Amino acid sequence: MIQLNPEKVAKLHSFDDLLDKEYGKIGTPSRSAFHEKALAYYYGEILKDRRKELKITQQQLADKVGKNRSYIAYIEQGKTDMQLSTFLNITNALGLKFSLGV
Repeated sequence: MIQLNPEKVAKLHSFDDLLDKEYGKIGTPSRSAFHEKALAYYYGEILKDRRKELKITQQQLADKVGKNRSYIAYIEQGKTDMQLSTFLNITNALGLKFSLGV
């Protein structure tokens, strides 16, 4: 059985502690901005991974949804915010299902 050193454990920081230090407490403008950027990156990664699974290019995806290739690249890099309708068009083109839990 592995035993943890209590002194070392006491020095560990939670992820929230680190985020608080770097971006401010939850509810602050800087923390909210970080959260929005993190979500944009996360969704971009999901879309990019699925596009690559389907072996289609950014241009092919852009053509399917009526957008520019550069816009698709920005989305995949998490560098732009997108409207919900655009997100749904892209997920549909990639054969992904999206639902809101209520």
